[in-house]
Amino acid sequence: MPLFKNIKRLKMKKIVLALCLLVCGFAVAMAQEAGQKQAEIKFDKLTHNFGKFSESAPKVSCTFTYTNVGTAPLIINQAVASCGCAVPEYTKTPVMPGQKGQLKVTYNGAGKFPGHFKKSITVRTNGKVEMTRLYIEGDMEEKK
Repeated sequence: MPLFKNIKRLKMKKIVLALCLLVCGFAVAMAQEAGQKQAEIKFDKLTHNFGKFSESAPKVSCTFTYTNVGTAPLIINQAVASCGCAVPEYTKTPVMPGQKGQLKVTYNGAGKFPGHFKKSITVRTNGKVEMTRLYIEGDMEEKK
């Protein structure tokens, strides 16, 4: 019976030691993350409404301006539209802290049915918030 108690005690010590190491490791990781410089993107607006435009001139564009409000250079890794009718173009070079960048979106309604549309553009960065979703919408009127 004493042997069984010793084995139990040993297992308990290992569990307590493992938990202590886990908590210490987590604390160190959080402390390192808090001390790191990070980029952070802030858009002037998240939605653009083109309003009404004619099917005879189906291409419309808008520009989303953003600022790096973080403490490290900001890089846009990817900007993807929800469909092929919207094409995003963006600043490819790193945007330094406090500086501004632009993301231009062109919507081409050629071959699309007239009416209301709403499309999204997903922007992925190296920033604190890794993903931001922008929206464009409008009403393409039938040509007369």
